[in-house]
Formats: sequence, C-alpha cells, structure tokens
Amino acid sequence: MPRYALGVEYDGGGFRGWQRLTPPGTPDEDTVQGVLEAALSSVADAPVSTVCAGRTDAGVHARCQVAHFDTDAVRDARAWTLGTTTRLPPSVSVVWCRPVADDFNARFSAVARRYCYRILNRQVRPALARQWLSWHWRALDAEAMHRAAQALLGEHDFSSFRSAECEATHGRRELQRIAV
Repeated sequence: MPRYALGVEYDGGGFRGWQRLTPPGTPDEDTVQGVLEAALSSVADAPVSTVCAGRTDAGVHARCQVAHFDTDAVRDARAWTLGTTTRLPPSVSVVWCRPVADDFNARFSAVARRYCYRILNRQVRPALARQWLSWHWRALDAEAMHRAAQALLGEHDFSSFRSAECEATHGRRELQRIAV
C-alpha cells in the first residue's frame, strides 16, 4: 500500500490540539488530525488514518507539521494537496504531499523540530496578530534573556515538563540552537 507524507500548516486557535480525541473513523471536528483525516478520506473515497511527527496542544499553531498516511487510492501529489485542502476548514492547509518509502514514519523518521515563540514587548496591547504572540507590557532585556537561554543548549532531561500520558521512552532532548 503506497505511503504519502504531508506538510500541514494550521492556526490551532480553534482546535483542542493535533491528536484525534475519538476512535478512528468517528467524526472529530475539534482536532487537526480529525479534520485532516476526514478531508483525506473524502479525497481517497475510503477511510484514511494519519501519523504525525509530534502532537500539539490546544491553541498551538504549526507551520509545517509532517504527517504520513497509507492508501490504495491512486491520486497524484497535487490532487492530495489541493483536494484535501479544499475540504479543510480555512485554518488548516496541506502545503505539500509526496510519496515516501514504506518504512518512512513521520514520528520516528523526524530528526529535528523547530519552535518559534513571539513576544510583543510594548506598552499597548496588540490588535493585529494577537492570536500568534504573547504580549508583555513591561520592558524586557532581550540580551540578558538570550544569554540566560544559552544554558539550555545541549542534551538535558526535561522529564519534569512531560505530561503523565507522555509515550516517549525518556525525557532527554537535545537543544541545538536558541535565540532571543
């Protein structure tokens, strides 16, 4: 059965996170995975399940979250990309799709993840793009924050930050770059 990888972007403001909260095949409009699988299933004319590189929490956005799925449906990458996107809510898009090897796994083949946190530092609260940033009205010392953040570089155990339901075998992660 052919396997495809997708790059998905979304505004997570209206979702309860990535992971489907209902059994496979049951409608779930509250999660990104739920709406993506419904759209893919519509294009495939058959149920489609996805696996992603990482799960996000409620309200978290993604620029290029990688997921994969298997299907016997014969469609080209353009049809998967555009056909799926037209069936998604406006806050979710499939940016690209490509066939991948049978042993590709979006979760276990991932070699890195990139995160971006935005802080607007001014006295007046934002009117534009407020859902994509954090606002702090008191003066911040970005240089001091950058210097302090360098202590996080390298491999560290972040177990105390994991949820009780975390399925990872350990909490060790390597932070390769951090900038403020």
